[in-house]
Amino acid sequence: MTPRLRPARPRDARAMGRILHAFQVRHDWMPRLYSRAECRRYAATMIRRGWVTVALRFGRVAGFIARDGAEICALYLAPRAAGRGMARLLMDEAKARTDRLWLRCVETNHHARRFYSRHGFVETARGADEDTALPAITYVWSAEAA
Repeated sequence: MTPRLRPARPRDARAMGRILHAFQVRHDWMPRLYSRAECRRYAATMIRRGWVTVALRFGRVAGFIARDGAEICALYLAPRAAGRGMARLLMDEAKARTDRLWLRCVETNHHARRFYSRHGFVETARGADEDTALPAITYVWSAEAA
Protein backbone atom coordinates (compact mmCIF):
# COMPACT_ATOMS: atom_id res chain seq x y z
CA MET A 1 0.00 0.00 0.00
CA THR A 2 1.34 3.41 -1.01
CA PRO A 3 1.33 5.90 1.86
CA ARG A 4 -0.76 9.02 1.47
CA LEU A 5 0.55 12.46 2.46
CA ARG A 6 -1.49 15.32 3.90
CA PRO A 7 -1.02 18.36 6.13
CA ALA A 8 -1.09 17.43 9.80
CA ARG A 9 -4.23 18.05 11.84
CA PRO A 10 -4.42 18.79 15.57
CA ARG A 11 -5.54 15.25 16.36
CA ASP A 12 -2.31 13.91 14.78
CA ALA A 13 -0.25 15.27 17.69
CA ARG A 14 -0.81 12.14 19.78
CA ALA A 15 0.52 9.77 17.09
CA MET A 16 3.41 12.11 16.31
CA GLY A 17 4.28 12.33 20.00
CA ARG A 18 4.38 8.53 20.22
CA ILE A 19 6.71 8.40 17.21
CA LEU A 20 9.04 11.04 18.69
CA HIS A 21 9.09 9.38 22.09
CA ALA A 22 9.70 5.93 20.62
CA PHE A 23 12.72 7.27 18.72
CA GLN A 24 14.52 8.38 21.86
CA VAL A 25 13.69 5.13 23.64
CA ARG A 26 14.78 2.92 20.71
CA HIS A 27 18.30 4.31 20.30
CA ASP A 28 20.86 3.85 23.04
CA TRP A 29 22.89 6.84 21.82
CA MET A 30 19.89 9.16 22.17
CA PRO A 31 19.40 10.70 25.62
CA ARG A 32 15.90 10.39 27.02
CA LEU A 33 15.16 14.08 27.27
CA TYR A 34 11.39 14.25 26.91
CA SER A 35 8.36 12.45 28.26
CA ARG A 36 5.65 11.20 25.92
CA ALA A 37 3.47 14.17 27.00
CA GLU A 38 6.26 16.63 26.18
CA CYS A 39 6.74 15.00 22.77
CA ARG A 40 2.99 15.31 22.13
CA ARG A 41 3.03 19.01 23.10
CA TYR A 42 5.98 19.65 20.80
CA ALA A 43 4.15 17.89 17.96
CA ALA A 44 1.04 20.01 18.63
CA THR A 45 3.16 23.17 18.48
CA MET A 46 4.66 22.18 15.12
CA ILE A 47 1.17 21.42 13.79
CA ARG A 48 -0.20 24.80 14.97
CA ARG A 49 2.67 26.52 13.18
CA GLY A 50 1.73 24.74 9.94
CA TRP A 51 5.06 22.96 9.60
CA VAL A 52 3.97 19.33 9.39
CA THR A 53 3.11 16.89 6.62
CA VAL A 54 2.15 13.38 7.74
CA ALA A 55 2.43 10.08 5.92
CA LEU A 56 -0.58 7.84 6.44
CA ARG A 57 -0.46 4.07 6.16
CA PHE A 58 -3.72 2.18 6.56
CA GLY A 59 -5.27 5.50 7.63
CA ARG A 60 -2.85 6.04 10.53
CA VAL A 61 0.06 8.44 10.96
CA ALA A 62 3.17 6.38 10.23
CA GLY A 63 5.64 9.24 9.83
CA PHE A 64 6.00 12.97 9.42
CA ILE A 65 8.23 15.79 8.28
CA ALA A 66 8.21 19.27 9.85
CA ARG A 67 9.64 22.24 7.95
CA ASP A 68 10.07 25.82 9.09
CA GLY A 69 10.83 27.46 5.77
CA ALA A 70 14.01 25.85 4.45
CA GLU A 71 14.81 24.10 7.74
CA ILE A 72 13.76 20.50 8.22
CA CYS A 73 13.02 20.46 11.95
CA ALA A 74 11.93 16.83 12.13
CA LEU A 75 11.67 13.72 9.98
CA TYR A 76 10.53 10.65 11.89
CA LEU A 77 8.84 7.33 11.17
CA ALA A 78 7.02 4.88 13.38
CA PRO A 79 9.25 1.81 13.99
CA ARG A 80 7.11 -0.45 11.77
CA ALA A 81 7.09 2.11 8.94
CA ALA A 82 10.85 2.06 8.35
CA GLY A 83 12.01 0.66 5.03
CA ARG A 84 8.71 1.25 3.23
CA GLY A 85 9.65 4.40 1.29
CA MET A 86 7.82 6.85 3.53
CA ALA A 87 10.85 8.94 4.45
CA ARG A 88 11.72 9.23 0.75
CA LEU A 89 8.16 10.23 -0.08
CA LEU A 90 8.14 12.89 2.66
CA MET A 91 11.54 14.20 1.58
CA ASP A 92 10.56 14.32 -2.10
CA GLU A 93 7.45 16.32 -1.18
CA ALA A 94 9.57 18.80 0.79
CA LYS A 95 12.05 19.16 -2.10
CA ALA A 96 9.21 19.81 -4.53
CA ARG A 97 8.16 22.86 -2.49
CA THR A 98 11.49 24.70 -2.37
CA ASP A 99 14.89 25.02 -3.99
CA ARG A 100 16.91 24.71 -0.77
CA LEU A 101 16.63 22.69 2.46
CA TRP A 102 18.86 22.32 5.48
CA LEU A 103 18.87 20.28 8.68
CA ARG A 104 20.99 19.19 11.62
CA CYS A 105 21.58 15.52 12.29
CA VAL A 106 23.18 13.97 15.37
CA GLU A 107 26.52 12.53 14.32
CA THR A 108 25.83 9.09 15.79
CA ASN A 109 22.61 8.72 13.79
CA HIS A 110 24.36 6.84 11.00
CA HIS A 111 21.13 5.59 9.43
CA ALA A 112 19.82 9.16 8.99
CA ARG A 113 23.17 10.40 7.75
CA ARG A 114 23.19 7.76 4.99
CA PHE A 115 19.60 8.66 4.08
CA TYR A 116 20.41 12.38 3.76
CA SER A 117 23.53 11.70 1.70
CA ARG A 118 21.57 9.42 -0.67
CA HIS A 119 19.07 12.24 -1.12
CA GLY A 120 21.63 14.82 -2.18
CA PHE A 121 22.32 16.57 1.12
CA VAL A 122 25.93 17.64 1.69
CA GLU A 123 27.69 18.32 4.95
CA THR A 124 28.37 22.02 5.52
CA ALA A 125 29.22 22.32 9.23
CA ARG A 126 29.70 20.49 12.51
CA GLY A 127 28.85 21.47 16.05
CA ALA A 128 26.65 20.50 18.98
CA ASP A 129 22.95 19.73 18.59
CA GLU A 130 20.90 22.37 20.43
CA ASP A 131 18.57 19.89 22.13
CA THR A 132 20.85 16.98 22.97
CA ALA A 133 24.29 18.67 23.15
CA LEU A 134 25.54 15.68 21.10
CA PRO A 135 27.91 16.30 18.18
CA ALA A 136 25.84 17.15 15.10
CA ILE A 137 26.27 17.79 11.40
CA THR A 138 24.51 20.44 9.33
CA TYR A 139 23.42 19.23 5.91
CA VAL A 140 22.19 21.31 2.96
CA TRP A 141 20.34 20.30 -0.20
CA SER A 142 19.82 22.59 -3.17
CA ALA A 143 17.87 21.99 -6.33
CA GLU A 144 20.62 23.72 -8.27
CA ALA A 145 23.24 21.21 -7.13
CA ALA A 146 20.93 18.21 -7.59
